[in-house]
Amino acid sequence: MRVCVIGTGYVGLVTGVCLARTGHHVTCVDNNEEKVKLMKSGQSPIYEPGLSELMQAAMTEGTIEFTSDLASGVDHSDILFIAVGTPPLPTGESDTRYVEAVARGIGTSLKSGSNYKVIVNKSTVPIGSGDWVRTIVLDSFKENSPGQPEPAFAVVSNPEFLREGSAIYDTFNPDRIVLGSNDPKALGMMSELYDPIVRRDFAENQALPPVPIVTTDLASAEMVKYAANAFLATKISFINEVANICDRVGADVTQVAKGIGLDSRIGPKFLNAGIGWGGSCFPKDVSALVHTASDYGYDAELLKAAVNVNQRQRAIAIEKLQQTLKILKGKTIGLLGLTFKPDTDDMRDAPSLILIEQLSRLGAKVKAYDPIVSQTGMRHGLSNVYVETDPELLADGCDALVIVTEWEQFRTLDYAKMAKAMHNPTVVDGRNFLDRAALEAAGFHYVGIGR
Repeated sequence: MRVCVIGTGYVGLVTGVCLARTGHHVTCVDNNEEKVKLMKSGQSPIYEPGLSELMQAAMTEGTIEFTSDLASGVDHSDILFIAVGTPPLPTGESDTRYVEAVARGIGTSLKSGSNYKVIVNKSTVPIGSGDWVRTIVLDSFKENSPGQPEPAFAVVSNPEFLREGSAIYDTFNPDRIVLGSNDPKALGMMSELYDPIVRRDFAENQALPPVPIVTTDLASAEMVKYAANAFLATKISFINEVANICDRVGADVTQVAKGIGLDSRIGPKFLNAGIGWGGSCFPKDVSALVHTASDYGYDAELLKAAVNVNQRQRAIAIEKLQQTLKILKGKTIGLLGLTFKPDTDDMRDAPSLILIEQLSRLGAKVKAYDPIVSQTGMRHGLSNVYVETDPELLADGCDALVIVTEWEQFRTLDYAKMAKAMHNPTVVDGRNFLDRAALEAAGFHYVGIGR
């Protein structure tokens, strides 16, 4: 099929590249000329494991192309994905102006009598946006082509459930595919589009049963995305609250999580206590759902509590440092990890930013090492922090280390050598990620969360 993906961020570029891998012809559109130029040269503008290799292979096979010409992408495609950002506004609601701009651009580019098209909301948009996008497209078409017969198209909600750092895997090995529409033809075309993935032709385990397709109305599909992220965020906040109680009564939250995670009704995932969730999805989506509830006269108290617990949790590492070092003024603290999660370069709403801000306010010198940020030289507007190029340089002269991001390579660092380079070999494991016995054998005073 001929596919146009508008927006080449995490969702758009991964979606486009993976659909090209399954045999469709994909045109990726972005209004950033420099970004388009970079992608045309075979380079990915974002860090995602395996993405560059898949993108270059698709370019070699001729199944993907990159352009800033929206009209061309619309004209030559059967299915149009809107995959632009919907960042949070200060009010908590999502900023949908980029979605609106794309919808207007599609309406302007549509031609009367052109082939039937499916416009897919892949961006995480407020509930009710499907009908809103359809109205914008039609209004824009009528303004640009007055008196012409309306083009045939349908709007489908197809929320994404991609994890940064595992987005390629998640695309080819989904738990489910959600399609929201009341138009049988649109649903049929979307089912055809995803057929290779549904059949698990590109899955890690191709012997598994076909991927379930959940068909709903537009509003329900939009709600599925918000509800899924809100539930996972709440689950993390719950185990963090349990961890704080464990700290006070002498229990170990890692053992508690194992005990409750074996309950099939609960499950073990998202029960890792630590210093809270961040990134671009959980904070934005939970806040947006709270805001939507408020718009319709409902006070989402549980979701508000999940947000409040998460904000408070980010101060736990500071409290642990104060309990161990007492006065932080004049001390040097090293942060292992800066990104909000491993295997990504994303710093959006990362807990490290709060730690840097609070430690600096308390008079501490802050150093940091991150496998991606240190390697690429990215600073993401970082201030009040010395970004080191090596973990051992980070440890040199530190009074304590804080595990902020659970990068897998942090398990095998030479902690004995790092301990000897420190003034005070203390590690606050903000992710309960490292082996306590191994750290203590290396000479560290180990401090976990809820342990």
